[in-house]
Amino acid sequence: MNHTYKVLKSDIELFAAALSQVKVYVVQSLGEDFISVIDYGGTIEKFSPDSVKIAGAYYMRNQFEFRVYMKGPTRL
Repeated sequence: MNHTYKVLKSDIELFAAALSQVKVYVVQSLGEDFISVIDYGGTIEKFSPDSVKIAGAYYMRNQFEFRVYMKGPTRL
């Protein structure tokens, strides 16, 4: 089984993730080949053009990446 992820960038992708209540995890880039997982996930409670609220914490959209796991051909 192929496990991969999708990066949520647009408002519509964040909205779809919030509606479907999928688990979103928060990642921060540490350089070209390194990342740090900041939060292993929760559902999106709220989002704005500047931030995303997941599990009670706010994350700035321009500083973090928001990812969902994708299994095989399933699409969000």
